[in-house]
Amino acid sequence: MTILLFVLCGFSFYLGGIFCSEKEVVNVKTSMDVGDSVASPRDTAVSPLQLKPVTFQACSSDYQDYTPCTDPRKWKKYGLHRLTFMERHCPPVFERKECLIPPPDGYKPPVRWPKSKDECWYRNVPYDWINKQKSNQNWLRKEGEKFHFPGGGTMFPHGVSAYVDLMTDLIPEMKDGTVRTAIDTGCGVASWGGDLLDRGILTVSLAPRDNHEAQVQFALERGIPAILGIISTQRLPFPSSSFDMAHCSRCLIPWTEFGGIYLLEINRILRPGGFWVLSGPPVNYENRWRGWNTTVEEQRSDYEKLQELLTSMCFTLYNKKDDIAVWQKSSDPNCFSKIAADAFPPKCDDSLEPDSAWYSPLRTCVVAPNPKLKRTSLMAVPKWPDRLHTSPERVSDVYGGSSGTFKHDDSKWKVRAKHYKKLLPAIGTDKIRNVMDMNTVYGGFAAAIIDDPLWVMNVVSSYAANTLPVVYDRGLIGTYHDWCEAFSTYPRTYDLLHLDGLFAAESHRCEMKYVLLEMDRILRPNGYVIIRESSYYVDAVASIAKQMKWGCRKEETEYSTEKEKMLICQKKLWYSSSGKSR
Repeated sequence: MTILLFVLCGFSFYLGGIFCSEKEVVNVKTSMDVGDSVASPRDTAVSPLQLKPVTFQACSSDYQDYTPCTDPRKWKKYGLHRLTFMERHCPPVFERKECLIPPPDGYKPPVRWPKSKDECWYRNVPYDWINKQKSNQNWLRKEGEKFHFPGGGTMFPHGVSAYVDLMTDLIPEMKDGTVRTAIDTGCGVASWGGDLLDRGILTVSLAPRDNHEAQVQFALERGIPAILGIISTQRLPFPSSSFDMAHCSRCLIPWTEFGGIYLLEINRILRPGGFWVLSGPPVNYENRWRGWNTTVEEQRSDYEKLQELLTSMCFTLYNKKDDIAVWQKSSDPNCFSKIAADAFPPKCDDSLEPDSAWYSPLRTCVVAPNPKLKRTSLMAVPKWPDRLHTSPERVSDVYGGSSGTFKHDDSKWKVRAKHYKKLLPAIGTDKIRNVMDMNTVYGGFAAAIIDDPLWVMNVVSSYAANTLPVVYDRGLIGTYHDWCEAFSTYPRTYDLLHLDGLFAAESHRCEMKYVLLEMDRILRPNGYVIIRESSYYVDAVASIAKQMKWGCRKEETEYSTEKEKMLICQKKLWYSSSGKSR
């Protein structure tokens, strides 16, 4: 009985082994067959991502200027206090549009740079209100089928160049490469930022979405960097100590109200040693008060309050002439250390992260520069263009960051940019002006194409390592953003979008379909997309892109690896034939 039991057990193990072996062979063969059926040429190592088929219809024509997170249709839902309704309020998932934003009737490919700085097609930005209201100030002028931009503004109706000439006399650092980055709050049609481009200064023009003026859309149509935004209850999406200069030309921001909270935000984003320039009320109130519908006593009081507030924040009056006053932020840590906790405004405590700037509330306290940073002040940073390739001090604050990793990244992107230009010869020509690097690290792509006639908006994910301070220390510009939401810009505002591993990094949070729809919204017709992704995502992206009327081709990276591929896409120009909402 014992012998018979051992024999039966042994026979059962033998049969089980045969069955399992055959099962493994069948499964492996089946998986290889499926892989062969869906894999791209030369790519059988990784099975591509499988998605349900999707199709997209055209949105109705009343969505041609749709900005999902700053939608005037939704303003009534939010409060009027401090204009909070103009801040970002993104729609929930169930309200997201799954249609393609159509261009306006009569849309034409934009006028190319540098001619675009002076003119644009009326049908691309069909706003008559701003033409009627601001024509006397020479903001713009409609002539035939085009808008022309004489270079005027509320405080410089006779031309922005003379205005900036006076400013450079007051701030000599604007002439020698010391001042490289600037922000213009309440930018109009960005004539100030456009003039500074010719002087080697890169400006972020900032203005809120509105029903009539479309200031940011005009700026981007002209080829000038701009972004939708307002100083209201939340911090601007920039790190601390970013800009070398900040400017307000009669932007009507009540700087001394609400505990000076708006000016305190300017202090946060301004680099130590940086300049704040104000023209308009209450500057030169002695000669201007009659035209401001006020009294000289009121304007004198406003100016004294402003001066007192700036002094308490470690700003000193640097220069002043006619309608322009310039204050400089102190670069002396001792000044900020003397601000008491019970002063007004008080110094922020250590629990408030200076760089936290994505849906972070404004605070009525002074953000003091980090005293440990010795090479971040304006006079300590190398002058432009040397600072572009100099390892910034703040790179060491990034996890895993060092001077060595920065140099490696800089060299890597020089090789990549050279390869990109072979695949997309339009880079470096007048076909591409407005560029966005959707998930940059140190701004390497922007640095590698710095000599081309274009500018780059460097985007750092609000969920990624905080590398945006490094971008600004290099003399480049950028913003924080979460790609699960819409970007703060109008439709059809960028010529080239570049992403490097965005879907691999964010697909667990953001649905690919909505990210691609947002890319389509902000991309100009005939604009280009460079997608650098793992093989797992490339074919899925290509299938969705086809439904968005993009033409795409797959290419090898500069290293021709199997794990990573590239898609080079171009958006087609199309017009909506349907008026139905979708």
